[in-house]
Amino acid sequence: MHSKLTNTLAKFKQSRTASMLIEIADITLPAFAELVLSTLFGMVDMVMVGQLSSAAITAVGLTNQPFMLLLAIFAAVNVGTTTLVAWNVGAKRYEKARSTLRQVLIINLILGTIISIVGVALAKPIVLFMGAEADVITPATQYFKIVAAGLVFQAITMGVTAALRGAGETKIPMLYNVGSNLLNVFGNYALIYGKFGFPRLEVIGAAVSTTFSRMLACLVSLCVVYFYKKSLISISVKEKFKFEPETIKKVFSIGLPAALEQFILQSGLTLFARTVSGLGKEVFAAHQIGINISGLSFSPSMAFGVAASALVGQSLGANNEEKAEEYANFIHRVALCVSTFVGLMFILFSHPLARLYNSEAHIVAMAGTVLKILALAQPGQSTQLSLAGALRGAGDTLYPLYASATGIWVFRVIAAYIFVNVFGWGLVGAWIALVLDQYTRSLIIFFRFRSGKWKHMKSRKKELSEVPTE
Repeated sequence: MHSKLTNTLAKFKQSRTASMLIEIADITLPAFAELVLSTLFGMVDMVMVGQLSSAAITAVGLTNQPFMLLLAIFAAVNVGTTTLVAWNVGAKRYEKARSTLRQVLIINLILGTIISIVGVALAKPIVLFMGAEADVITPATQYFKIVAAGLVFQAITMGVTAALRGAGETKIPMLYNVGSNLLNVFGNYALIYGKFGFPRLEVIGAAVSTTFSRMLACLVSLCVVYFYKKSLISISVKEKFKFEPETIKKVFSIGLPAALEQFILQSGLTLFARTVSGLGKEVFAAHQIGINISGLSFSPSMAFGVAASALVGQSLGANNEEKAEEYANFIHRVALCVSTFVGLMFILFSHPLARLYNSEAHIVAMAGTVLKILALAQPGQSTQLSLAGALRGAGDTLYPLYASATGIWVFRVIAAYIFVNVFGWGLVGAWIALVLDQYTRSLIIFFRFRSGKWKHMKSRKKELSEVPTE
């Protein structure tokens, strides 16, 4: 018996399946660890704020969606960067990949500065638009201004991370992003509650800690690409920089649908949050707890999406379309298994998880209910996130846009409004709309993937046909 098991394991280790698992795990696990730990740290942050009052948790929660909307433009840069870097690394054109990174750093510095200024200037109007009640307006505005000022640091870090992921290097982003979030947790504890000799700043303290930790993450990420020479895409301060309009054009031509997708997605989610906030701050506090915990369910599927983008992109860069499809299918199957398990955990532990954030029984009950509803969305969510990653790795960014636009605006905007305000289903109605959104997006993405058209994108063939200048 032991001999048979040993032989079976030996054969498995030598099989194509084992080889793929190792390759996928090498990219997925660091990305997964980064996303999960970042989510957990975010949950801890929200728990800390939640101990102050329901007004405090609402003040922070109201600003989350507008911040995501402000950052939507960087989706164009990040998706375009990951895809171009993956193609060129797959084709072993490393100087071309490094050149892409150099252009991206300048783009994100300029755009990040603009976004930061806009965010600070429009902080109060944005908070008012989100439906903040009187006791929430001041802390929410203060929080928004401070965090908005640091968005430029986040933008630069996002650009570096996108390039490293395109090269299949996910361990390094994991380290500096997790380190940043860990620092943020300690900073929050010190500044929210006034520990270790620091003043008690409450919501403002959370904002200061967030901005400071993002600044440090930015500095570390830049040190990585400039001084860590083992990276495939490291660059040098001695290299003469010049603008390459053609490279910038390619980044945006690939990534623009992704930016539009994010803008449509985040604007829809902003209106979705606005619909829920109309139910009152206690209901919104329960909703925000659910949204915060839902990040745990996104993390594995997003990590698989990162792996799919890198491996599909690199395979297509090497002109191996069969291998690209094989990677995508395998990743999708694993993602489905993991998401089913996550959904089961939400059903079993919904109320204990909600109780971490708030001790008020009615808020915990509402949050526990929405987590059970969220569990139903997991298969659809994992399908759309993992296969959308594969499409983006191929440069096929239009269909994720179509999927998001349809799912978000038909269900989270229109249907959620009807369910909440016409049918009177309250918070449950909003989360039913969320589930319908996920399955709508998953169907559109799935059928596009099955068509196989993503394997023959003209943008990839044009990029790889050009002779690199090295």
